[in-house]
Amino acid sequence: MAFTEADVLAGLAEIVNEETGLAAEAVEADKSFTDDLDIDSISMMTIVVNAEKKFGVKIPDDDVKDLVTVQDAVDYINKAQEA
Repeated sequence: MAFTEADVLAGLAEIVNEETGLAAEAVEADKSFTDDLDIDSISMMTIVVNAEKKFGVKIPDDDVKDLVTVQDAVDYINKAQEA
């Protein structure tokens, strides 16, 4: 089952909320994980693992550094679903 962009954004917001306690509404597409949401590398790895499980995709460790904004992650997950 393919998730829509809105589904992925909402799902990521839930995952970030569970990991950091940050309000899901604060997780917007244009936000930077590190600069705006203050997510450190350890929390980011947990978020990635949870996103892989939730959306049924694989995000190699080497690609995580390219996920700067929430939109980057949404785009990556959408593209990985199609593969």
